[in-house]
Amino acid sequence: MPEIQAFRGIRYDLGHVGNLSDVVAPPYDVITPDEQEELYKRHPCNVVRLILNRIEPGDDDEANNRYTRARRFLRNWQREGVLFTEADPAVYVYHQESDHGGVRTTRRGFMARVRLTRFGQGPVFPHEETMSAPKLDRLMLTAVCKANLSQIFGIYPDPQQEAQRILDAAVAGQTPLVATDQLGVVSRMWPVTDVEVISAVAAAMGPKPVVIADGHHRYETACEYRDQVYQSGFLSNDHPANFVLMMCVAMEDPGLAVLPTHRLFRGLPELTGEDLTAKLAGCFEVRPAGQGPEAAADVWEEIETADAQDTLGLYTAKDGRWLLARLTPAGRERMDEVAKDHDQQWRTLGVSILHRLLVEDRLGGRDLPKPKYVHLVDEVVAGCRSGEFPLAALVMPASVEHVKRISLAGERMPAKSTYFYPKLLSGLVINPLE
Repeated sequence: MPEIQAFRGIRYDLGHVGNLSDVVAPPYDVITPDEQEELYKRHPCNVVRLILNRIEPGDDDEANNRYTRARRFLRNWQREGVLFTEADPAVYVYHQESDHGGVRTTRRGFMARVRLTRFGQGPVFPHEETMSAPKLDRLMLTAVCKANLSQIFGIYPDPQQEAQRILDAAVAGQTPLVATDQLGVVSRMWPVTDVEVISAVAAAMGPKPVVIADGHHRYETACEYRDQVYQSGFLSNDHPANFVLMMCVAMEDPGLAVLPTHRLFRGLPELTGEDLTAKLAGCFEVRPAGQGPEAAADVWEEIETADAQDTLGLYTAKDGRWLLARLTPAGRERMDEVAKDHDQQWRTLGVSILHRLLVEDRLGGRDLPKPKYVHLVDEVVAGCRSGEFPLAALVMPASVEHVKRISLAGERMPAKSTYFYPKLLSGLVINPLE
């Protein structure tokens, strides 16, 4: 069972920084170089200077690099009063209001410390594969700053949404802290310090597993940091390094949205639509679906309307054709064979079918460069127009139910199987690890 804990968070003093919107930022891993520059210009104390400090000349110096600069900013801002520490331990109610598909929705959750357990050894489960390079980067930042500068995103089963109802009742009528990001997503946050409320939430969360929705690298980094602290000396059971800052959202929350992550492939041979159809024969029923990059919108509308994991949209750059490929019974048998190291739920995912059966087995595309991952159809169109990618693929996202079943069964989905929207803001609250 996950153990949650209130903590004395580090927050921006609005008397110093003015508008909270000016000092928050998206997660580090979605910030482009242009966005990083814009965030630097937006405010001299924007949290980007902590989570994604710029690389400067001479950064190979152990005493002066992007990580040590982040630490100096953090310590200076605390000393100058730009950042202050909460007077009492709190959990932080966090609502995000956003538009998707013309519908305005609110995702509700709360931020708290969650006790760390290695994947496979406790109640916290991963849902996707991870890569080593981002983990090393985040470990360096954590070790130098001794803080969780951004929150992990966790989801948990709670059909009655008991924990969230307790917290929302506690903040009803109170004025929130408000920040609006570059996409127009409105974030509202309320600190909750009432000990009885926090105890009730902890009790409600106790029996529930937590699945990492976003932030796998940072979670594994937090475990590694904790182990390093243990090696350096005695670590009490309640030491902050035993915990990680996490945003917790009920899987049943109506505002929890999973968007698709489409693929633009590099490293594959250039094929025409006719060539691709021949290679997929037997495993997929393939039919023409459009001509030119712009047809992606119509192809995606058809896939999304059908809501079928086993149907893929494929674009062959050589002749500019779109195809719809639907898995056949023979294809399901072949998928069972080539993915026998995974369970049935995993083998039915669109991203699993795309990578394991279509790209690796049918096209022989093993050890390819990492695809370009995009979320909007317009981004797919731009990628197709560029001529850089011989194959583009439109694929349905895994659902929250897929994430729940596959993760709790001990499986991990292929990388970038999900895109939980909206992204959490960094800079609302920082979790000190000292």
